[in-house]
Parts: sequence; C-alpha cells; structure tokens
Amino acid sequence: MTDKNSPRIAIAGGGLMGRLLAWRLAQRDCNITLFEARDFTTPSGACWAAAGMISPLSELVHSQREVYGLGVRSLELWPDWARQLETESGKAVEFRRAGSVLVAHGRDRSELEHIQRELAGKLNGDESAQVRPLDRGQLQQLEPALENFEQGLYLESEGDIDNRRLLPVLLNILRQQGVHLRERTPVECTPGCVEHGEGKLRFDCVIDCRGLGAKGQVEGLRGVRGEVLVVETREVQLQRPVRLLHPRYQLYAVPRSGGQTVIGATEIESEDMSPISVRSLMELSSALYSLHPAFAEARVVETRVNCRPATMDNLPHVHGEPRLVRVNGLYRHGYLLAPALVERVEKLVMQQCLQVA
Repeated sequence: MTDKNSPRIAIAGGGLMGRLLAWRLAQRDCNITLFEARDFTTPSGACWAAAGMISPLSELVHSQREVYGLGVRSLELWPDWARQLETESGKAVEFRRAGSVLVAHGRDRSELEHIQRELAGKLNGDESAQVRPLDRGQLQQLEPALENFEQGLYLESEGDIDNRRLLPVLLNILRQQGVHLRERTPVECTPGCVEHGEGKLRFDCVIDCRGLGAKGQVEGLRGVRGEVLVVETREVQLQRPVRLLHPRYQLYAVPRSGGQTVIGATEIESEDMSPISVRSLMELSSALYSLHPAFAEARVVETRVNCRPATMDNLPHVHGEPRLVRVNGLYRHGYLLAPALVERVEKLVMQQCLQVA
C-alpha cells in the first residue's frame, strides 16, 4: 500500500508499456495514476492487435543491432515477469519459449539462405543465439504440419506471449494494487504536470507513453499500418510461431489456444485505420494456404488493423528530463522491446523521484 509520502507518478497511455510500467512502479510503493484516452477493456493501440511475438533473431535481419540487444534482454525478463503475473492473478498469460521456425518454398529457397547468411554475419559467431538449420526430417520432427517443406531454420531462443490474455491480467492486477485508473481521459504531458479537460494535475514525475497520441511531442513520429487475420481450424496444429519467407513479404503464423492462429505480414506506410483491404486479405489468405492446404477450410474469426508508432529510424525513443520521461516508437517490436524499455524507464523515474524527495 502507498502512503502520503510515496512518489506520485502519472502514466499517460494504457497500452502495454503503460500497464507494465504501472505494475512495476506500484511494486515500488509509488502512487500511480494511469490515464487512457479511450477505455481499458479493449485498448485502441497496436498492443491489442499484435501477435505477441518476442523474436530478436527474426527481427535482426531487418533491424539495427540495438533492437536485437533490447530484445535479448526482454527475453531474459519475460519468463520471470510472466510467472509473477500468473501468481498474482491466478490466470495464465501463455508465455511460451519454444523458439520459432522459418521456412520457404523451393522457388524461394534463396530467401532462407539469405537470412541464414545475414544472421551469421550480424551475430559474428555468437553461439548463444541458437540458429539451427533443419533438413526435412528435422523439420518434420519439430513441426509435423510443415510436411510440404524441404528445409527450414530453427531460432531456438525466441518466444511469444498471448496479448489478449496478458493485457486483461495486467489490468486486474493494477486494480488490486490500487492504481488509479482514469479512462476516456485524453491528456497532454509536461514536466510534473498532466492536463486534461477538467484542468491540470501535479505529479512528482510524468511518463508519456501514448504512442501516436504523443505525435506532437516526439520528433518524426509516424504510424505504420499493420493488418492481421485470426483464423480457426483444428486441421493444422503448429507448435510455435512460423514465418514463411517470400521475396515480397514474410508471413507469420502464431498458434493460439482453441485452434486459433494469428496471421500477419503487411506493413504499410500509412496511418489509415480503416478495415483490412481486399488485396491484403487475398495475399494473406494465399500465403496461409501455401503454408498448409488445410488452412483453406479455416474460418476467419477476426480481422485486426492498427498503426504502430515508429520514429524515422525505427528505433525506440526514450527521453528523460526533470519530472518527465517520454517513451515511444516501439514500432512492430512492442512485445519484443517492452520489458527492456520498462526496466530503463523505471530506473530513470526512480532517480527523478529521489531527486524530488
């Protein structure tokens, strides 16, 4: 429980970063108020639409080394954090660390070879990364459903988490911790102050993690549209996330409980939030069918569209000044980067609170 001498901290943005920060800082006996522009039940940000992949190796091919380093740290934190959350809530968040598999059809085999070379070069002999080539027999043993592929890559250290289970668990824990939850309250953030429609509120420190809601405060922040399908079938049973490599896109398929699979690939330089396009639907469906023909009879149970907040260099933005910390630009790496960035912001905030005290 907090007391009147506890640091008073405002967090703007009730998505993944906001919830994790509120949870961690409340454990430090801080008095937390979490503001959300919409409602907490179904977050409006990319965290609700995402597939929850925690895949530093998969992203290393197309991202800077900093993203990989932060992702490796997050993979160190997620197992303990997931266990804590499950213990505190009594509910599963379905964190899984079974690795991920990359495959390509014969005509696209060069894509698989290219990624293997890229990873070998960027990792520079780092054996801990655990990148393992698979022949047909090894692939079949690991993922029996991928019977139409001759070879693959197994990225043993990667993980994923079910965001649709995690986010409600975090919300319930915040309520138990006594975090003040202010939904449908858009705010502006300045050092030590949060301003909303009813006036200004003073705090010892303000954390701004509003994503695209902070577009005017983070230079170069932009939205990158992503489109996702959720399909349901009992005919295809994947054991872990699978990426299908193609010259134009990388389809990912993330299995979830209840026979559901989350499918995505699109990345569009647009802040359009309208429903999924026919073109994207056809491309995703076609790629999914090529992964396994039985997906043809799967039922589309949901489509998701959202915009990921990204900086001009696609690196996360963390900026601290007296009584204000801004964290943004997690791009498509939300679940990959969040714990490592929460750890960094947590230290900044506690240092500031000690200075205020």
